Amino acid sequence: MKMTMRWFGESDRVRLQDIAQIPIMRGIVGTFEGKSDTVVWSEADFRGLRQQVEDVGLTLDVIESIPVAESIKKGTADRDSLIDIFCQSVRNMGRAGIPVLCYNFMPVFDWMRTNLQVHFADASFGTAYEHQAMLDYDLSKGLEARVAWARGYSGDEIRVILDEYKAIDEDALFENFSYFLRRVIPVAEEADVKLALHPDDPPWSIFGLPRIVRDAATIERILSIVDSPNNGLTFCTGSLGSAAGNKLPAMIHQFADRINFVHLRNVELTGDKSFVEVAHSSPRGNVDVPAIIQALIDIGYTGPIRPDHGRMIWGETGRIGYGLYDRALAAMYLHGVWQGLRYADGKES
Repeated sequence: MKMTMRWFGESDRVRLQDIAQIPIMRGIVGTFEGKSDTVVWSEADFRGLRQQVEDVGLTLDVIESIPVAESIKKGTADRDSLIDIFCQSVRNMGRAGIPVLCYNFMPVFDWMRTNLQVHFADASFGTAYEHQAMLDYDLSKGLEARVAWARGYSGDEIRVILDEYKAIDEDALFENFSYFLRRVIPVAEEADVKLALHPDDPPWSIFGLPRIVRDAATIERILSIVDSPNNGLTFCTGSLGSAAGNKLPAMIHQFADRINFVHLRNVELTGDKSFVEVAHSSPRGNVDVPAIIQALIDIGYTGPIRPDHGRMIWGETGRIGYGLYDRALAAMYLHGVWQGLRYADGKES
């Protein structure tokens, strides 16, 4: 595996040189915050970011994420021009020599939580999702008043957006995704960029919006749209692990040739469709991290992997889930498990 860490650019409180001091860190998962889905991400943008990363002795291995416009998800008349913009960004990414693109197809919201400051007994804190709290929430207050990792929407805005999606069920969203992939994957193949679809987080409907990347069956359906290694998966143990029915090691074996990127984190299931994100090595978590890593070793996975959604510890402040300290601990833990299992199997570390 190649250990990487997400970096959000110059606005990130975690500096590239700090990440480079983690002994087993080799790569960066980069992005350009604030770029809209109507703007082409230029080759110069990608090359400039790559140079910044290489200046501290790391490599730029993944972009996370070029946004997929809502019009593409809804299948409206302007989707072709927006897909063209996405394709050109992929071409430019390939020209800059960046091999993997992590992206998602979640309508309206990215990853969503109901509480971003769940305090643990040791005074660290993390995030949680409680489905009943989401069901009970009064949308007229707007999501600007909601503790959630999402763009702020006023009550009027969110009503309009949800009304626009009323006619789009899971099958319609799947067809719009199919249209997108049939246009994009040939471009990705030509550009030598492997797409890595992130599962829905959490993997169930929120506010009645369709979500179609939830489990082995829905992932298999999507990967079969275009049978290409460039139409691949980000295997996120937190997203998929928050649904009790998902058997993660078996899914790794099932999708062995299509896993292009891995997010490793741990969750404690606290009820039906409810969970807390815990320390990567926590015995309280329901994700069997050693079993996950053994499955990745079994399939010969050598691609990028990153610790995901760390707690805030030791008084650190900053972007929730993306502090330096806990992610650094997690990276060393994950590497140690990986190395120990490989030695046990008689393989090189």
